[in-house]
Amino acid sequence: MLKNTARVLSVAGLMAASFSTFATTYPLTVTDLSGQKVTLDKAPQRIILQDGRDILALAVLDKSDPFKRVVAWNNLLKTTDSGTWDMLKSKWPESSKILDMGFTDKGQVDLETVISKKPDLMIAQVRAKNSLAQAGVLDKLAALHIPVVFVDYEADPAKDTAPSIELLGKIVNQEDNARTYTAFYNEHFQNIQKVVAAIKNKPNVFIEPIAGRDDSCCFTHGDAGWGKLIQAVGADNIGTKLLPGASGTVSLEQVISMKPDVYIMTGSARPSKNGSVTHILPFGYGANEASIDKEAKVLLSRTGVAQIPAVSSQHVYGVYHQFYNHPYNIVGMEYLAKFIYPEQFKNLDPAKTYHELVRNYTNLPDQDFILGWSPKK
Repeated sequence: MLKNTARVLSVAGLMAASFSTFATTYPLTVTDLSGQKVTLDKAPQRIILQDGRDILALAVLDKSDPFKRVVAWNNLLKTTDSGTWDMLKSKWPESSKILDMGFTDKGQVDLETVISKKPDLMIAQVRAKNSLAQAGVLDKLAALHIPVVFVDYEADPAKDTAPSIELLGKIVNQEDNARTYTAFYNEHFQNIQKVVAAIKNKPNVFIEPIAGRDDSCCFTHGDAGWGKLIQAVGADNIGTKLLPGASGTVSLEQVISMKPDVYIMTGSARPSKNGSVTHILPFGYGANEASIDKEAKVLLSRTGVAQIPAVSSQHVYGVYHQFYNHPYNIVGMEYLAKFIYPEQFKNLDPAKTYHELVRNYTNLPDQDFILGWSPKK
């Protein structure tokens, strides 16, 4: 174990050494992931995060304290991934005092309160751009000379995640940290591509994000999020064939008729609402195998789910939900690859990849977690 750890650290050191030191000069004009040109007069020090999961991108860049520039954010982790939020606020207690503005994709926000924090940059997701424009948020920020930069880990995650990290690295003058991480990301992605390129028959995959959010099946992703991640590992996403948009609900009968080869459920630990009991796979930090097995059993016992061919043949799996829109989604792709092609990726260890990522490219605590599940056979 010590030898393996030393080897990983030495490789990370060589990768870091292979890059020259980059320093950003300002004023800086960049083209963001929505295609717009943005000019920043100086390095941003007071940032708004439209999507709180971008704090994990800043964890790669501002390693010592990813919250040090953040003055307001939409703390999605608090309501959708309590394990990660507990880990973050334990490591950086001051994070709990940052304004949680509840900035929705529809642009609903108390903008006056946010502006009172004197931000000098907003980082937002591409998926939210149209809604923010329609709500007048972008015009108001432009009038106050507060630039908005769009990044993307959801609309086309395999294509856009590494460029998004490199863009943010340039903006906050942390290009070296960005480049070492994206080198790691791209290496792992190419390793997946080399294997799946040789597979001729693409399996049909159905994924149920946040399985258990409703009493019945089946909510799914189309040509975005999990749908794009499934396509990125060389498989066919059934939701892409059935949905006209990014996500939606399809009937159980439709799913059965599509005869999926693999059925995947996603979930993450969430606080209960009003004391209600919700059966969702509690993946993430602090998760335990017994709880995940218990919830998976409940979800698979829902009316009609056992009739899905992949379920009856036990080609059913579970994965941490947040990877669908996450700067560490390469780990999610590795889980998908291992689940969809168990023979070709039998030696792949996505949990090890996550440990390496956290240990070598962030200062996040390297704590226990569970991010994937398969039935005991």
